[in-house]
Amino acid sequence: MFETVVLALDGSPESLAAVPYARDLAGEHGIIKAVHVREILLGRGGGQPARANEDEIAADVRRTVDQLKAAGADVTLEVATATAGGPAHVIAEIARRDSADAIVVGTRGRGQVAGLLLGSVTQRLLHLAHCPVLAVPPGAVAREAGTPAGSAAAGA
Repeated sequence: MFETVVLALDGSPESLAAVPYARDLAGEHGIIKAVHVREILLGRGGGQPARANEDEIAADVRRTVDQLKAAGADVTLEVATATAGGPAHVIAEIARRDSADAIVVGTRGRGQVAGLLLGSVTQRLLHLAHCPVLAVPPGAVAREAGTPAGSAAAGA
């Protein structure tokens, strides 16, 4: 088992599918550090959230963390802010700062061409992280069906 596992959450069904894997890696004695990065677009009018429903997404992430706590996990949430395109750097830096043993992240399942054109947080993490990155693909079968995210992932 790992002592500290960083779990990247963006509120998407794909990121929720990663929750049971983070829980497995942390085991009964490890710590899960959930990280949600609010992306900000910079323009003439100042900074604006990259997604119009960012407050709703952040609330969903908090609910996921609360469910993990209720299920007995030792989990904390850190919400950070980055300019558009920067979530991977922020996640990698938090993992480095907290001496994480692994980062767990869901993947969106974009095709190879879309991934090359758009980039991906997961792809960047693989190059930036100081520790292993577990990328959970769409449709991955949750290993712990009883976890709160296991049921959410199954319904997605």
